[in-house]
Amino acid sequence: DRHGDFVHTTFVRHFTATMTFAPDLSGTSMGMHGQPVPKSAKKKEQLSEEQLAMRDYAVGEDGRSRTDGTVLLHVSHSNLKNTFFHELRLDMHSTVEAIKRKLEFHTGTSAVCNQLFLLDEDNQVLAECEDGRKLGFYSPYDGCRLHIVDADPNSASAGGWLEDVSLVKKYEISEESYDKRENTYRNFRKKKMQEDPNWTYKADLEERQGKEAAAEHLKAFPQPSSVNGAHTRQKVEDESYMEEEAANIKVSERCQVSGGRRGEVMFVGRVPELPLGFWVGVKYDEPVGKNDGSIKGARYFECLEKYGGFVRPDMCEVGDFPEEDPFADLDEM
Repeated sequence: DRHGDFVHTTFVRHFTATMTFAPDLSGTSMGMHGQPVPKSAKKKEQLSEEQLAMRDYAVGEDGRSRTDGTVLLHVSHSNLKNTFFHELRLDMHSTVEAIKRKLEFHTGTSAVCNQLFLLDEDNQVLAECEDGRKLGFYSPYDGCRLHIVDADPNSASAGGWLEDVSLVKKYEISEESYDKRENTYRNFRKKKMQEDPNWTYKADLEERQGKEAAAEHLKAFPQPSSVNGAHTRQKVEDESYMEEEAANIKVSERCQVSGGRRGEVMFVGRVPELPLGFWVGVKYDEPVGKNDGSIKGARYFECLEKYGGFVRPDMCEVGDFPEEDPFADLDEM
C-alpha cells in the first residue's frame, strides 16, 4: 500500500544517504575518484553480513540506488527479429505513452502504432500497457521485457526492411559494360601490372605516402641554396644528415611533432625507402599519420593504419607530452 511504499522509500533513502559504498580497490594505491589514498587515512571497517544484505536490498546490481524509481527492461520488436535492446533504464513514474515516444527513437515505431506488452523472463505476457497508465502501475522489475507490436502496415521495419539487406535492390553492371569504362580500378591495376609484375596497391600507397612525408618536411623546413639570386630547395645527399639531432631522441620517449601532433617515438635511424639521412618513426595518439609503421613493404614498428608516420628529427620534440584528454574541457563546464 501507499504507506508501506512511503516507509520503504524513506528508509532506503536514509540508508543510502548515510552509508558510502566504495569499489574494492584493494591492492592499489588509488582511492575514490582516482585520488591517491593519504598515508594517514584509516582502513575502513568491513561491512557486516546484515549491512551487506541491506546494501543489496537498497541498491541494484550496478550499484545505483533503487530509490530513483527506475527499472532496467529489455525491449524486443515484432518486426525486428535480430535486434534486441538490452537493459534500457526507464522511469517507473513515466506514462506508457511517454515510454512509447522514447522507444520511437530506438525502433522507429510511432507511439500511435505501438502496442506495448510487458513480459516476464519466461516470455509470459503480464499485461498490455495502456497509454494513460504509468509504467509503475504494472509493477515491472529488472529483467522483464517490453515487447513492441508494430500495427503500422506501412512501417519502415515491416517485412524485414531494416535488417535484411538482401531486400535492398543493388546496382548491377555487366562485365562487358564495366570493361568499356576507362577510369576503373581494373584498368588501373592492369596498367600497373604491365609496368611491374610485382606491383601491389599497398606498396604503391606506402611509396606515395613516403613521398608526401618528405614533401611535407621540405615544405615546413626548406633548405635554400642560391641559384642566380633565387632560393631553391636542396636535395639531401648526406647519409648522416641530422644524425646529431637524432642522437638526442630515444625510442619509447613521448614526443610532439610539428603541428601539435603527439605520440610515442618508435624508431630512430635511417630509412632506405625515404630520402637520405636520419628519420624518426612516431606512433601518434590519434589517426593523423600516413601509415602503419611501414614504408614500401618494409616494417619499422607496429601500429594501426594512419597512426604511424616518419618525420625528420628537427620536427620532433621529445619531453613531457602526455596523451591529451579530448573531454578535459567538459570538466570546466
